[in-house]
Amino acid sequence: MNRLIFLTLILCALIFSIAAVSAEDIGNSKKIVYIPIDNRPVNLIQTIEIAERLGYEILVPPEIYLGTGASKEEWGNPDELWDWINKVAPRADAAVISTDAMLYGSLIGSRIHDLTAEEILKRAKKFEQLHNDNPRLPIYALGTIMRTPRSAVNSSFEPEYYKTYAAQIFNYTVLTDKSETQELSNADKNELAKLEKSIPKEYLDDWFERRAKNFDANKYFVDLTRAGTFQYFVLGCDDSAIFSQTHLESRHLSEYGAEIGKEKFIVMSGADELGMLMLSRAINNELHYVPFVAIGYNVGKGGETIPTYGNEKISDSLEGAIISVGGMIVPNPKNADLVLAVHTNPNGKTFAADSKKNKTKPHTGIGSYMQLLKSYLKNDYPVGVVDISTSNGADNALMQRLKKDKLQFKIRSYGGWNTATNSAGFLIGAGVLTKYLEQDDIYSLLLTRYLDDWAYQSNIRTQINNGLIWTIPGDGNAGALGTRQEGLEKLTSDLATDFAKKNIFLPKGYTLKNIQARFPWSRTFESEITFDLIEN
Repeated sequence: MNRLIFLTLILCALIFSIAAVSAEDIGNSKKIVYIPIDNRPVNLIQTIEIAERLGYEILVPPEIYLGTGASKEEWGNPDELWDWINKVAPRADAAVISTDAMLYGSLIGSRIHDLTAEEILKRAKKFEQLHNDNPRLPIYALGTIMRTPRSAVNSSFEPEYYKTYAAQIFNYTVLTDKSETQELSNADKNELAKLEKSIPKEYLDDWFERRAKNFDANKYFVDLTRAGTFQYFVLGCDDSAIFSQTHLESRHLSEYGAEIGKEKFIVMSGADELGMLMLSRAINNELHYVPFVAIGYNVGKGGETIPTYGNEKISDSLEGAIISVGGMIVPNPKNADLVLAVHTNPNGKTFAADSKKNKTKPHTGIGSYMQLLKSYLKNDYPVGVVDISTSNGADNALMQRLKKDKLQFKIRSYGGWNTATNSAGFLIGAGVLTKYLEQDDIYSLLLTRYLDDWAYQSNIRTQINNGLIWTIPGDGNAGALGTRQEGLEKLTSDLATDFAKKNIFLPKGYTLKNIQARFPWSRTFESEITFDLIEN
């Protein structure tokens, strides 16, 4: 971290600590406008739940205005969103806004829209007007740099030609990105020429033109941040890689806004955790709270791990997330408001949660990680378990150890739901706020993650996709549930209830009831699982 930034944060922390905030003083029905990137549970319900538990009133637009799916009619409605926010902004205390929602309707819309550069800029300029009309309203903006998928696993989220040319386009951008930072070998140059010839020019032009519009919009938002329109602007790299077009653009945008400083603007890996990070920053600023965060890594690669779907070391991603919430990394966990126990594989590799590797039997690194975790808990540190040895779900071996050693509700927060940066970033945003939560609220947040990340994503979803879905009468598949949806939601609710009975051991005096699952995007990739936690 830049020395000047570090010293500034220390000074701010010392000043703010003079006026400590009691739990009773938080929220007080203060209003925060929140426009998420779309309505998926982690972006909407699971994010605002934390702020509402702290007593804040979160003003959210009608869900019909937000992105609710992949089809064009489900992308969201920027014009309606702008009309809505202009009406509610005067009575809000802060605003957390997705720039993708306000320009394209949603994250999906940003990838496959046919808007002109002029139309996009016209919408972007409305942020300046919003600030001028509400000069005392701090705006915390979150945007994304378009992803560069390696394949067309879900081609409905990309242009039609990606079904055929995904690998070629990805590899083409690997070499163009690489060429900017190092000399290409003759083999690389030949491969680049070959790829350029193999991809139809009209497809490559379409793909790069859409990205250029997104890039120019993000440059404009950096300018707005520089001018003071945004209190903070976090720009996330959607699914990426060390060499890719996403990485290339992130480097250029970082350089473009470098003089602003990370206390106002940051580029980092990730997308779906950004709403949680900015909502957390808005609350931390309102509370004059600078969270101190300590980090401990498993043995082996540890912080040098470059996880799947990321374009940077996980240590850089964690630092970026901590800075973005207004926090500071501290070396001694004794002084921390949150201690991150980061679970990575010693070899630095990330495997998929739905792979055959994800078993309950301990694998290399589990023993050393448990030693780290228990050393923190022995000292009563507020621990967040960052479970990122797997992507798109929890590590079953780790979760089995937490269960066996009765540690499930000894920790403060947990994250293992999607990419490493999604999981870690969401945990950091939520975790630093648990300092002000009641114990039963912390239990509820942990249960949400255990039922989603562990029960559903690492186990039930795999069972469904591997054949259970076909036991449900009707039409549909994992990507579009069709008439199977209602039956599959009932089955998933039953499976989650059974999983919880066998695997989640609640603290004494609590009962878990009424576990219900639904699929808001009519696909199995994500679910919304609700429940009742009853104190006896």
